[in-house]
Amino acid sequence: MGTIVQSISCLSWRNNRQIVTSPQSRIRAAAGSPQNSCCTVENEEFSGALMNRRGVIASGVALVSSAAFGFPGDGLAVVKQGLLAGRIPGLSEPDEQGWRTYQRPDDKSGGHGVGWSPIIPYLFSVPQDWEEVPVSIADLGGTEIDLRFASAKQGRIFVIVAPVLRFADNLGDNATIEQIGTPEKVINAFGPEVIGENVEGKVLSAAVAEHSGRKYYQFELEPPHVLITATAAGNRLYLFSVTGNGLQWKKHYKDLKRIAESFRVV
Repeated sequence: MGTIVQSISCLSWRNNRQIVTSPQSRIRAAAGSPQNSCCTVENEEFSGALMNRRGVIASGVALVSSAAFGFPGDGLAVVKQGLLAGRIPGLSEPDEQGWRTYQRPDDKSGGHGVGWSPIIPYLFSVPQDWEEVPVSIADLGGTEIDLRFASAKQGRIFVIVAPVLRFADNLGDNATIEQIGTPEKVINAFGPEVIGENVEGKVLSAAVAEHSGRKYYQFELEPPHVLITATAAGNRLYLFSVTGNGLQWKKHYKDLKRIAESFRVV
């Protein structure tokens, strides 16, 4: 039940010129600069399709100004659960510090579509003004985006849940992050799926934390400003990303760090 955190020097990584590229590029820039953000289309020819998607979700959701998230020219739809008086399923009431805990509901589909086996739930904590952003099988980030959260004031969160069979065929149904690889191997292989580019020279720090017997790799990258927590459970790899623009990072780094370190698979 204890917590163990081990820091890892990243100086050798920053000078290492050989980078392991991501096995797939389906998840492009889910966190990063405005030019490569999860909600910014890389080519204007996609704008028509994006507008069609907005038309579908226009009923029952509210569009949030993209400028609030540092994404010029795009908006995000914040989930509104009218039957639950604005509460998001899986999100607790605020505690005495104004923080809420989100735990993935068992029946959540995310952006995976049909054919996915049950996903072991995860949880994390956020300040009160964070809201869920809808994800669907049409999400530009790909079918492995399970969840998005955003705060106009502080930044953005997204969770990737990917089958471990995408990376190796001998990990079984109870994989650990250690079986997938070392912290260096994991960030070199999967960091590009988070930020949309090589992580060479961008890894500021890395640590290994242990909670309830499960290990978590924790990374801080810059640029772009992003905190990544990686772990594995069952037959899934989990990547939890917390990011913000320069001003958000400067003003709210302490809270963003706390969010990143709160991620647990339960």
